[in-house]
Amino acid sequence: MSTQNVSRREAWIIAARPQTLPAAIAPVVVGTGLALHDGVFAPLPVVAALVGAVLIQIGTNFANDYYDAIKGADTAAREGFTRVTAGGLIDPGEVKRAMYLTFAASILVGAYLVWVGGVPILVIGLLSVVSGIAYTGGPYPLGYHGLGDLFVFVFFGLVAVTGTYYVQAAAALPVGPFPTGVPPGTLPLDAVLASLPIAAVSTAILVVNNVRDREEDATTGKRTLAVRFGGGFARGEYVALLALAYLVPPVLLLVRGFGPAVLLPLVTLPYAALVARTVVTESTGEALNPALERTGKLLAGYAVLFAAGLALAA
Repeated sequence: MSTQNVSRREAWIIAARPQTLPAAIAPVVVGTGLALHDGVFAPLPVVAALVGAVLIQIGTNFANDYYDAIKGADTAAREGFTRVTAGGLIDPGEVKRAMYLTFAASILVGAYLVWVGGVPILVIGLLSVVSGIAYTGGPYPLGYHGLGDLFVFVFFGLVAVTGTYYVQAAAALPVGPFPTGVPPGTLPLDAVLASLPIAAVSTAILVVNNVRDREEDATTGKRTLAVRFGGGFARGEYVALLALAYLVPPVLLLVRGFGPAVLLPLVTLPYAALVARTVVTESTGEALNPALERTGKLLAGYAVLFAAGLALAA
């Protein structure tokens, strides 16, 4: 993308990377679908969880843009989407301030969720903010040491889905404000199982990114799993993650007693197979950038259908 005619407003939109927001929205949607199924839906916690998740995602995007640039990881050879700090569109200090302000806003929104969910949400919220910065910043950046995949799987899957369910259950059940532990009935096994597909497809988005950037990352010292173990490993990881996503709905049907509607996300399987074929067979940015966007669309479609299926699968 040419940066010569990019306005300041457009530059900030690029920095926020709205194409990544499905990763923040999808877990809230799925956690809400399960809450509807279990009769613990609570609208205000859902809105707060959604706003907080989007702010943390945008704050993490600002952090990645800033820290990758100052560490020299974003070079002219990069085949990915435009980065505003490395591209000179926004001053690095402004991007850094925007990162802190966005995370501060997420903490402000999270104060209500802490009142509802207590100590567990306080711990999760603080860890989410710290990890968002530590993904590419700090003395041991997670993304530079092969821990990015684990970070996404845990925080954008397991934690986000179960946390969304938990705050609704804590608000709907007779728990009381600011519980110090996890009250009974607020974190069922089904919430953990429902988080796995979202964790898997969210991580798959990162895998495409790492496959595309493997050669550049190797030269700039960013030791992703694709760099450490090779492109073949990363492509196998992508397929395995999608396999996990499509295994969970049948398990919920056959083992956990959900109705047939829980199989709704299997409608997206042909689309997933087409995207996986591109990831497995291609290595250029020209091919993998669309695959990256399509994996994000897969996440969005899967999440909506999965949430609907959970809600309907009585």
